[in-house]
Amino acid sequence: MTSVKKQTQVRLEENVLEAGKAAARARRLDFNKYVERLIIEDTTGARAAGMTAAQRLIDEHGTFLDDLEEQLDAPYDQQQPGAAA
Repeated sequence: MTSVKKQTQVRLEENVLEAGKAAARARRLDFNKYVERLIIEDTTGARAAGMTAAQRLIDEHGTFLDDLEEQLDAPYDQQQPGAAA
């Protein structure tokens, strides 16, 4: 089933537009698709469900994740040979 797309116009502050475009690029989406997904996620409850799941993950495994991040960062915390002091 193909849906018909409707064109609309949105006025945004320049910094908001640039932040949105950067977020779209980071997700490898065009700006229109990014905005469409944000609206769908917000109006269907998908965003809230994802945030709830993320918070549950942090609550249950936050200490493990913090320890893992610390271990992964450790090699970069030490002065590299030949690096300027």
